[in-house]
Parts: sequence; structure tokens; C-alpha cells
Amino acid sequence: MGRDTIADIITSIRNADMDRKVTVRIASTNITENIVKILLREGFIENVRKHQESNKYFLNFRWYGDCNSFYFERYNDRPRSSPRKNWWRNFVLYMGVLPGMKEQKWIHEGLITESLPNGMFRVRLDNENMILGYVSGKIRRSFIRILPGDRVKIEVSRYDSTKGRIIYRIRNKDSNN
Repeated sequence: MGRDTIADIITSIRNADMDRKVTVRIASTNITENIVKILLREGFIENVRKHQESNKYFLNFRWYGDCNSFYFERYNDRPRSSPRKNWWRNFVLYMGVLPGMKEQKWIHEGLITESLPNGMFRVRLDNENMILGYVSGKIRRSFIRILPGDRVKIEVSRYDSTKGRIIYRIRNKDSNN
């Protein structure tokens, strides 16, 4: 298995589904055991067994071939495709993780105070915080020049408020460009 344990387990179940198998076998670690317990508790799998083969432990379990019946019964929705085709999509929707979901960002306005190498700038936000700003790809592709003294809109992550992405250069009222 790779580094993303949840994705590996879901991929193993999807591959078993494509091979029209009902039982799945995965290597047993503390993380996989906890994830399998959650899947068992939520009703996606059943009959979990742990067995040993030549100094390695494996988890065998039976998954419901009609996994999204659980999802649709629980939320009183009707399936839009055959149950066996997109059960992992419904599982991901049920777990609350959407593939294209982005984290929420704060957008602030600020003033460029210092130009640093590689398209990075020191930005003083309107709330007097100093952060490190880097140029977004659109601004880089459009060859928009940002100089000290320019006002910009900057997107700041909720998790790291010391860095942000410059997404827009606010035009000065007195300049023509």
C-alpha cells in the first residue's frame, strides 16, 4: 500500500468490485484497523477477520456490493446510477470529503512594502499585520508587474496566516495603466 491509507483501502474495495469479488484483503496496520472499524460501524462492510500469513497480518472483510443502498436509505435520496458503479463516490460524499473541495480562505487588502526574489513580497495588510505574499499563477502568466507601493488583494489560508497568495493588483486612481 502507498502513503494514503484511506485511498488505498477504497481502491482495494473498488478493484474487488470491478473483479466482481465480495471479499477484500488488505495489509493490517493500526491505521487500517481503525479505518476498517469505522467502515464496519457505518455499515459499509461486514465480517472483518484478521489472519496471519508468514509473519504478516492481513484483514479480510466482506463489503456490501450495493454500498450506496446504505447511503441512499439513510438520506432518503434515490440513486442516479446503478448501485455498483459509483459506490465509492457515494462513500466519499457520505464521509463529507468532496474531491474538488477547497479550503476556505480569507481575502484581505494590503500594501506592498518590500519586493523579494522569486515573485515574493512583504505585504502590510489593512489590519497592520505583515505577511509574506507570493504571486498567483494568473498574475504571473499575464505579466502583471507588482511594485512596492501597490495595493493588492491577497488570499490568506486559515491554517497559516503568515503567508498568502496575491490574487489581484488594485489600480491606482492617478495612473493610466
